[in-house]
Amino acid sequence: MTASRPPAPPPSADDDGTLDAVVAGAGVAGLVAARTLALQGLRPLVLEAGEAVGGLVTGGVVGGLEVDLGAEAFALRRPEVRALADELGLPVEVPTGGSWVYSAGRAFPIPAESILGIPADPSAPDVAPALGPEGTARAAQDAELDPAVGADAQDLAGLVRARMGEAVLDRLVRPVAGGIHAADPADLAADAVVPGLRAALAEHGSLAAAVRALRSAAPSGSAVATTTGGLFRLPRALAGAVAAAGGEVRTRTTVTGLRRAGGVWEVDVLDEGAPARLRARRVVLATPGRAALDLLAQLLPGPLPDLPAGTALTHVTLAVRAPALDRAPRGSGLLVAPGPGPVRAKALTHASAKWPWLAAATAAGEHVLRLSYGRPGEPPAGVDVDRACSDAELLLGEAIAEVRDAVVVAREGALAPTTPAHREAVAELQARAAALPGLAVTGSWVAGTGLASVVPHARAAASALAPQFPQE
Repeated sequence: MTASRPPAPPPSADDDGTLDAVVAGAGVAGLVAARTLALQGLRPLVLEAGEAVGGLVTGGVVGGLEVDLGAEAFALRRPEVRALADELGLPVEVPTGGSWVYSAGRAFPIPAESILGIPADPSAPDVAPALGPEGTARAAQDAELDPAVGADAQDLAGLVRARMGEAVLDRLVRPVAGGIHAADPADLAADAVVPGLRAALAEHGSLAAAVRALRSAAPSGSAVATTTGGLFRLPRALAGAVAAAGGEVRTRTTVTGLRRAGGVWEVDVLDEGAPARLRARRVVLATPGRAALDLLAQLLPGPLPDLPAGTALTHVTLAVRAPALDRAPRGSGLLVAPGPGPVRAKALTHASAKWPWLAAATAAGEHVLRLSYGRPGEPPAGVDVDRACSDAELLLGEAIAEVRDAVVVAREGALAPTTPAHREAVAELQARAAALPGLAVTGSWVAGTGLASVVPHARAAASALAPQFPQE
């Protein structure tokens, strides 16, 4: 332990030093799990290897404003994240302005009635500009095809291609799904990224009808939201709630080993470089996938699944002076279709036009933009502020007068694609881990991408773990 932080007694340890619970990882999954345990009367110790909580949900100062530098929104298709924000006293807001797609040098709005770019009506007026006459005609054939066509496709690309053709896949679904999930639709399990889509196809007879059914069943209004002031406020509030309940969140502490001994868990850690061993009745593994697999390899016999390599991502956040952007020419931003061309970015978010809180905090003529780089198999090498500024001007169709400030954040293998094979392997691994008493595994690599998947999974994992030792 370094002199900068004197040793602190762990929360709620027995006379022999055994803790209620240790949670490895202080991303949103680990913090939700810790809060769930705390709400059931336990006092968890959360250990985070990094400098701060939040994982991929993080913030930083750009142009004098603290803004999101990681994930910026959550899906509203499930109620748990919104309910969590309400419980923590965090106001929530929805975006303004629609999103656009940039493909082959043209920009056009994403169809209003769609899911991940899959149109609910291929003949709608806002679909034809994206697809062209031939693409529109092919997409319309979806209504005439036998419902069995494409029904056995496990991945999203195969399903869309079979039902609506290449134009819908390449010009709409590939940029939209790829931008959201950092993976090609061919590497995304349809059932994971759009739960219920294939079942709705079987029930309603066409992919367009399936999209209409899912949209009608979803809450009205925006599909996404954020916490006012930035999504990074969510993990910070969670950490505060854990501490207020008697738990502790300790950063710069890495879990290096895990074993079962004498009816409890022994957890080896490096606490600011100093080795230590903790004892706990419960352990929640909420670290990134590869770190979790390294720890599980010490516990489970036999081979463990290979985790698909995640895509390297780079985000460039710009604070700019550009009066022409006051009219938000591309709404809340654009997703870029893959392919040759002068633009390397895969997405641009006009953050100060998208989020009301940020629009209120920026003066006229000043804007916050975020450009995202990195596609599967295309490392974002050479991305810098000049590149991002050039891409922004091409995508928005307007000149940027001045870059006032910029922050570049690069992440290696941030999100692994949710392939059908990965889902099967993770389900088998979780079944094996469940046989170990007092152990739970959670996080995006097992729950799926996005807070709408992570939050309920982490809560359920911790809820099942809490009552395993009723003698407490």
